[in-house]
Amino acid sequence: MHKLSIKLSPPQLLILVFIVFVFIGSLLLMLPASTTESISFIDALFTAMSAMTVTGLVVVDTASVYTVFGQVIIMALIQLGGIGIMTFAVLIFMMLGKKIGFQERLLLQQALNQTSVGGIILLVRRIVIFSLLIEGIAALLLSYRWVPEYGWGQGIYLSIFHSISAFNNAGFALWADGLSQYVGDPVINIVISFLFIIGGIGFTVLTDLWYTKEFRKLSLHTKIMLFGTLGINLLAMLVIFSLEYFNPGTLADLTFMEKLWASYFQAVTTRTAGFNSIDIGAMESSSILFMILLMFIGAGSTSTGGGIKLTTFIIIILAVITFIKGKQEIVLFKRSIHQKYVFKSLAITIISVLFVFLSMFILTITEKMDFLQLLFEVVSAFGTVGLSMGITADLTIIGKAVIIFIMLLGKLGPLTLAYSLAKPTAAKIRYPNEDLLTG
Repeated sequence: MHKLSIKLSPPQLLILVFIVFVFIGSLLLMLPASTTESISFIDALFTAMSAMTVTGLVVVDTASVYTVFGQVIIMALIQLGGIGIMTFAVLIFMMLGKKIGFQERLLLQQALNQTSVGGIILLVRRIVIFSLLIEGIAALLLSYRWVPEYGWGQGIYLSIFHSISAFNNAGFALWADGLSQYVGDPVINIVISFLFIIGGIGFTVLTDLWYTKEFRKLSLHTKIMLFGTLGINLLAMLVIFSLEYFNPGTLADLTFMEKLWASYFQAVTTRTAGFNSIDIGAMESSSILFMILLMFIGAGSTSTGGGIKLTTFIIIILAVITFIKGKQEIVLFKRSIHQKYVFKSLAITIISVLFVFLSMFILTITEKMDFLQLLFEVVSAFGTVGLSMGITADLTIIGKAVIIFIMLLGKLGPLTLAYSLAKPTAAKIRYPNEDLLTG
């Protein structure tokens, strides 16, 4: 009798491992010790997927429905999803003195979105060290604010939970209104936003900044991420401040400094963080539409965030500018960008748009809700942001299933899913060129 052997590609194995951990998390969240009331499997699955994909969308209130044990399970899933299951697996292998084979390196390359397997183990070590160090420092800073307010035990617990949630861009908060009560608090605004900006900028950028002393020696990816992040955050803050200034549901009743803090926080949190300091459902339609674009763009590659990624968006914009100018190659910071990255960026964007469209098509059939609310929810799930206009808990079972899938897609990446389904081509055949009319 022949043994049945199933060979999985790195993308397929990555997806399988991820889904297995989500199901384990779902079962743990359904235990009596995890909740204060019984919850359905779909709600437990939704919460586990939201935590593992570091999204932050919730169908039940995290603080009141889940016990401390349940919240710790959520926190563990967030850390696993943010830093990466394969990163933790390799770390355990190294601690046990096991050799990391080529197959494991391929999985890490896929999980961390690297261009080669060279230096991948060193990157894993740096990811773990940076993550734990930054989360620890942030927890200490947050405890300075919350220990006097809640006492030692609760204050430290809140600090650790929100430090892990923020750094991993998860957006889970232990208050029903998010961080709205701290809308003008400088400590909370600075520490929390610093965490998800650092987490969203990407581990590759962090290690490059740490080990490279001169700006000119930084990689092109790092330079694009630094200038791109700064530019898009400043623009977003200005737009939200302008559009919401006289809105009585958001900024109108705040002091001028609170308006600035709220505009800044809500501008940067759309980059896949998911925390809110103002009522999202009360924002102007123009602000919501602008935030949808920001959520779709997302954070940086090899980061804890989702979306098509900032570098992808910038490459597409540069490609358009290059074409309009009649030039042959994209040049930035005196470096040319290879055409294959343009193709990859286009593939990521088009696949993402198609999945968002398909999700919206299904939800407009199953959900009797406002179109803009549904679009916001879908893009928030795809970008693993976690912001909502307050409709998540009211979704039907089909609606929740769609959001669960789109969260998985947003976390693993459209290309990972496409690669897992695609069959490798055996031969490379070139055909003659022919002109085609476009536009």
